[in-house]
Amino acid sequence: MEISAAGRLEVRITAADVGKRVSVRSLIEHGAPGEKFTDTVGVLTSWDNGVLLITRKSGESVHIAESALVAGKTVPAAPARRRGPAASYEELARVAARAWRPVESERLGGWELRAASGFTRRANSVLPLGAPDAPLDAALDAVRRWYGERGLPAYVQTATGAEGTQELLCAELEQRGWVREVTAELWVGPLASIADRGDPAGVVLSRQAGEEWLARYQRKGVSEVALRVLESGPSVWFATVPGESPEAPPAAIGRCVVDGRWAGFAAVEVDPALRRRGLGTAVMAALARQALDEGASAAWLQVEAENAAARALYAGMGFAAHHAYHHYRAPEGAAAAGNRSS
Repeated sequence: MEISAAGRLEVRITAADVGKRVSVRSLIEHGAPGEKFTDTVGVLTSWDNGVLLITRKSGESVHIAESALVAGKTVPAAPARRRGPAASYEELARVAARAWRPVESERLGGWELRAASGFTRRANSVLPLGAPDAPLDAALDAVRRWYGERGLPAYVQTATGAEGTQELLCAELEQRGWVREVTAELWVGPLASIADRGDPAGVVLSRQAGEEWLARYQRKGVSEVALRVLESGPSVWFATVPGESPEAPPAAIGRCVVDGRWAGFAAVEVDPALRRRGLGTAVMAALARQALDEGASAAWLQVEAENAAARALYAGMGFAAHHAYHHYRAPEGAAAAGNRSS
């Protein structure tokens, strides 16, 4: 907190600091005995009518009454990373997008509208890297029309928690009634250490997601469109550990996309009856060795905030969270209104 020369806490932020990362201390109205203050760090996304809105790294929005402020200051746009490969949000967002391509896309200025018949939100949402070519309300109307014409709900994918992420856009969407449905994190880590962690001797690599691989994949009834998404990317590899009998589905599977210095891991799944035997680690090791052979040096993956087991596994491999990302869905009735205006 900011302390004056006289030893007093001071509020050194104003409404002019909207868009900056801040640290504030405020009074707790109904706290536990002995608790008077709480500290909040995040991006100041609005300061209207005597209320501050601060968006934390996780995407959580915190409302603080101006009258409750005790101290406040601006802080660096992003804390220094302690481990993992250095990367900007935009670099990782583009790499992740290339690893999971839609079957149809259209530009709206700096926004990319993506569709794949509803197979995953990532392939059926707007990726806003830059400004749209219209004012925000007009751009959101165009988004709702575009997805409505395809019989799909309108989603916008945003990110928080790193330099260059979209806390302000998150706040604008929430003010317009868009609902955050899913939050996950993108983690990064060194690739070489993953390759050394498991024995990949029993892992089979392929360029296609064959029937055997799909028999273990958690999304059942995969369509031709889904296969196009799964097999999209600069250099895609599928890993399979055969089952214990010829008739059994694979014991474990995984997917990796190599793109320059990056190797992106996804769909690492293990037969529940065979977990804790190192099969998931072996799958990732085999894919990591292939990626190293192609010149990659860094790794990334996406993990949902509630998946404690996966988070523990990946942290043990040297991964760390880089930023959080969210999918905002248009409010009910908005799509219909957008269609009527088209």
